Formats: sequence, structure tokens, C-alpha cells
Amino acid sequence: MKYEQIKVLEEEKFRRLTGVKRSTFEKMIKILNEADKCKQGKGGRKPKLGLEDRLLMALEYLREYRTYFHVSRSDGVSESTCYETIKWIENTLIKHPDFALLGRKALLKSDREYELVLIDATETPIERPQKKQKQFYSGKKKRPTLKTQVIVDKKSKAVICTSFTHGRRHDFRLFKESGVRIHPEIKTVTDTGYQGLGKIHSNSALPKKKTKKNPLTKEDKRNNRELSSQRVLNENVIGMIKRFKIVSDRYRNRRKRFGLRFNLIAATYNMEIR
Repeated sequence: MKYEQIKVLEEEKFRRLTGVKRSTFEKMIKILNEADKCKQGKGGRKPKLGLEDRLLMALEYLREYRTYFHVSRSDGVSESTCYETIKWIENTLIKHPDFALLGRKALLKSDREYELVLIDATETPIERPQKKQKQFYSGKKKRPTLKTQVIVDKKSKAVICTSFTHGRRHDFRLFKESGVRIHPEIKTVTDTGYQGLGKIHSNSALPKKKTKKNPLTKEDKRNNRELSSQRVLNENVIGMIKRFKIVSDRYRNRRKRFGLRFNLIAATYNMEIR
């Protein structure tokens, strides 16, 4: 079995292969084992693969984003079994409190220790949809995409909440439609795509844009560099999440499960930085 071969790997190589730390893998096994015991009482055929190998199959799918057919051939199971196994693992983990994001309501609580949050959006290419192609076409990427808004706490570097829409939607419009409301004492830092955020949240900072009549002064350039050095953390967090190719390569699956998978990977990232 695959897990018997890789469990002796060093921590760094284990993470390179699976995308998660060994401690996170063991935590996932514990959660899945409890759910599997409840599942066994309902009857059905005993799985061919052990729980560790089934989890490894799901992680390899998220990490490498090969087709179900190729993953099933590597693990010696049918394509339908591979699909059902990965789906069950994703659904089981996302329901557990340890793999859940705090959500947008956490930003309204005054007792939270958030001092500065970073807001940014990223895009994932998708296959050209058969219907409503204009809604998904991104003028920036020049192809159909799905857009994800990511809000990160500057201090803990953790993802607080996410929001999703089609690629044509503007970043600021996505923020307004996401229903995110931030406590007045919490400062936000964004890029220039969020012009007008100050009308909704006064305690916000974003780079100043130059015009032909009003070029940037040295003070403006210095302030922009300072904001850029703060915003780079959000880019780094998105980069860590996109180590899993399922959210960075062209997404081939049904779009309705994209948000679940992105949130699961983001929650896994949060667990590993604690």
C-alpha cells in the first residue's frame, strides 16, 4: 500500500508529496476514523483500501489534480470508487470544526484581537462554460475564471473568510455582494481595485492612484510602498493555498464544489500555522 511506503519519509518530503504536514495528516485520519465507524454500521461492502490510503488518494488528487481515471489506476480501484471516496473525505473534513473558517461574522465582533486585515481577490481559470460565457470571462486573465475573495488577519496570517463569484465581477463589487462587514476599530488594507471602500469602512487604507493632472509625490510613493509591503502577506497566503493545483490550474470539475475545496484547503493552511 502507498501509505506503508511513504510513512517513513522525512517531514519535508512527506509534505512535498501530500501537501500537508504529518501532524495534519494524523488529525485528518482521526476525524475520518470516527466518521468511518458510523458509516460501517449502515452496511455495504468493505473498502478495498485502508483509511490512510484513501486519505492519501484524496490529498494527491487535490495536490496534483490528475483526473479521477489516472488516480484510480494508481490506487487499483474503479473510477467511480475514487470519485465517491474523495467526495466523502472532503465532505467529512469540511464539516468538522477544526477544518472550518471563522466566517465573516467574526469581523464584526469587538472582542476579537484583529487589528489589521488584508483583503484581496484571486482568480482560477476554468473550462469554457456552455452557457453564460460572458459572466465568467475575465478581462484581466483573458479567459473564463472563478474569482475568490480572501480576507487574512495580518497578525496571525490566518484566513478569516472567503467569498466566490464568476470572473467578470469586479473586486469591489464582490466585496459589497459578499455581505462582509468589518468592525470600525479594525483597519483594512487593500489594493487599488477597492476604490470606494472608504465610504463603507472608514478605517481603510489603499494605494493612491496617479493621474495625468495629479502625479504621485514622494510622500505618496513612500506610502504606497508601505502598503505594498503589508499587502504582500495576502499574496503569500494565496500562494500557499495554490500549492494545491486544483485551485491554481484550470478547474475541470463542477463549479458548485469549488468553494468547498478552496475553503478546505484554506482551513488546512490555518491549522498548520497555529
